[in-house]
Amino acid sequence: MYNINRKQFLKTMSLLAGVPLFPAATWAAAHHQPATQMKLGLVTYLWGKDWDVPTLIKNCTDTGIHGVELRVDHAHHVSPEMSNRERQRVKEQFEASAVQCVGMGTNEQYDFPDQHKLQTSIARTKAFIQLSADIGGTGVKVKPNAFHRDVPREKTMAQIGAALNELAAYAADFGQQLRLEVHGNETQNLPNIKTIMDHADHPNATICWNCNPQDLDGQGFQYNFDLVKDRFGDTVHVRELDRTDYPYPALLKNLATMDYSGWILLECHTDPADKVQSMREQRAVFDRMIAAL
Repeated sequence: MYNINRKQFLKTMSLLAGVPLFPAATWAAAHHQPATQMKLGLVTYLWGKDWDVPTLIKNCTDTGIHGVELRVDHAHHVSPEMSNRERQRVKEQFEASAVQCVGMGTNEQYDFPDQHKLQTSIARTKAFIQLSADIGGTGVKVKPNAFHRDVPREKTMAQIGAALNELAAYAADFGQQLRLEVHGNETQNLPNIKTIMDHADHPNATICWNCNPQDLDGQGFQYNFDLVKDRFGDTVHVRELDRTDYPYPALLKNLATMDYSGWILLECHTDPADKVQSMREQRAVFDRMIAAL
């Protein structure tokens, strides 16, 4: 009766198997409010680091989590060293499932005073951009990542911004988004991130909000959020959403006000014995928080 593809069918069935009795879209419609387009996903940081691609896809499908950012050097072994055939196999596995490959989460950084190290990191990032495109991802996460003694901070931030501009243009040619994680000692402070992004004015250079304690520093969460909200990319990293040491309700409310349609990616820092059950619990927490907006 209806023409739906396999991926749409699997995603629908996965949602039906989820926890919430009243989905956010149903609740919003009943209250004459627009349903959020935010999506819940996972970063393979601690909860997915020991799973190969089939296991990762299965566990995400079973828990109603529909996107994955693949961290490097983890058990899924997705890296630029993969052959074309291996890349195609990864792409096919995601395409045959309800889970989307959100892209690659790398450790590449552009603060090095040593220009050889800087160019090496830029070249490596380009390899990750090509990899993400080949496996069906949508972008690559990178880092600022530090200031250095005897190097003026403004010079470091300008250098990072210049590297981001080069890489953002390169990524655009592959249909990929460049995502600067709010990360690093002092570089993660939002006024510094804003300065870096002022240098990185290419529209494909975006930030990945990272829910750091430093987001609350200075004039507070709302001020810091507003500094960079116009540069958000398609990914936001969160810890466990039911933690009380970070204003997750305020974060989601701000994102909903922006009509944010990207991925809220679980990058949890705990190590529970049953990670699949923990993912299922976070799915329920996310749905309750969205319904409460």
